[in-house]
Amino acid sequence: MGNRPMELKRAVDSALVQRDVEVEIVLVGNGADVPGTWPENVRVVRLPENVGIPAGRNRGVEATTGELIVFLDDDGYYDSADLGAHLRDRFLADPKLGIVSFRVRDPEGGPGVRRHVPRLRAGDPLRSSEVTTFLGGACAVRRAVFDAAGGLPEDFFYAHEETDLAWQALNAGYHIVYDADCVMFHPAVAPTRHAMFYRLNARNRVWLARRNLPWPIAFTYLTVWVGMTVARERNLASLRPWFGGFREGWRKPAGPRRPISWRTVWRMTRLGRPPII
Repeated sequence: MGNRPMELKRAVDSALVQRDVEVEIVLVGNGADVPGTWPENVRVVRLPENVGIPAGRNRGVEATTGELIVFLDDDGYYDSADLGAHLRDRFLADPKLGIVSFRVRDPEGGPGVRRHVPRLRAGDPLRSSEVTTFLGGACAVRRAVFDAAGGLPEDFFYAHEETDLAWQALNAGYHIVYDADCVMFHPAVAPTRHAMFYRLNARNRVWLARRNLPWPIAFTYLTVWVGMTVARERNLASLRPWFGGFREGWRKPAGPRRPISWRTVWRMTRLGRPPII
């Protein structure tokens, strides 16, 4: 967004110093200028308006040629110069590895955020495991998987776009790994700081189900999330925009429907997170 020049430089520097791997960097100004002067191997793409997280990332991917795609927000950075080589070796060793989700650490030394571990049993962030989704701003994606899924769903604008990609990757036979050895530092901030959080969170969850799940699973998934949201929030100021977004998710087109197979549903269930929660 062009409003964090010092953090942006720190983020880019942490990518530039990667050892023993070829790195190309694309900075996407999402409706904003990209401040600073950059080396020749850093390309700047300026979008005339804020098109949202998934569309912004899609525009960035279109400007790259690498076989692995790594996303990093401007307020994050990597702590190791060997991350790129580690990722290259992991993907080369396993042709069916589609996505790696990183461990997120609080630069202030805090305990971290539970939602940054993309599984239900999130108590031990140091434990790596196979998972069913990933963190959109702390990940590496095989380009073949990204392209096969059609990229990130741009109409989502914000929230759940990575889960849409994850479910399609799983359905294509790839697997997703949470790798605790891949570390990205990021401030521990609450997503509810965004005014649009509740509306888009609910709308996109409906779209996610309509696009990707067999109908019996889709209705179960949404019923479970309605119940969980009411139980968690208990606040009309939060529930009002959430249910407004939920209705919007049914009224407006969700995009192309590509339901995952029942085999994929069972695979996700065996991994500990069936697509109902």
